[in-house]
Amino acid sequence: MARRKPPATAIGATPDELESRFYEALQRGDIDALMAVWADDDEVVCVHPGGPRVIGLAAIRASFEAIFANGPIPVQPEQVHRLDALSGAVHHLVERIDVRTDEGTRTAYVMATNVYLQTARGWRLVAHHASPGSLQAPDDTPAGGVLH
Repeated sequence: MARRKPPATAIGATPDELESRFYEALQRGDIDALMAVWADDDEVVCVHPGGPRVIGLAAIRASFEAIFANGPIPVQPEQVHRLDALSGAVHHLVERIDVRTDEGTRTAYVMATNVYLQTARGWRLVAHHASPGSLQAPDDTPAGGVLH
């Protein structure tokens, strides 16, 4: 089976622009747009909430195809904290996911980290890590000296 390359995104896109494209693709359930933000590297990694570590483009694509089989993800990125450097950027944020149920809309919050690297094709996502969800909105106040 031939390996499918992700479509090219605009060279020179910033980590913020890629992050916007990533979340827009999740909201639309657009697998091609989603894969276009990833680096073309077999060492890219993704951890879905409560899931195992998924390594490589083919495995990441398959994992999102399975998720999109249930429809797009109604996710909104919030509270983005950025650590940007010359050739790398780390964005830690809250993903707010509003899901409609028979009882109304339920909101879950997921802590996520996105890592971007400057590549020959421009900025690309190399890692997405999302925590298990919580029904409680996160407190954005510093924890005061807790080291992990």
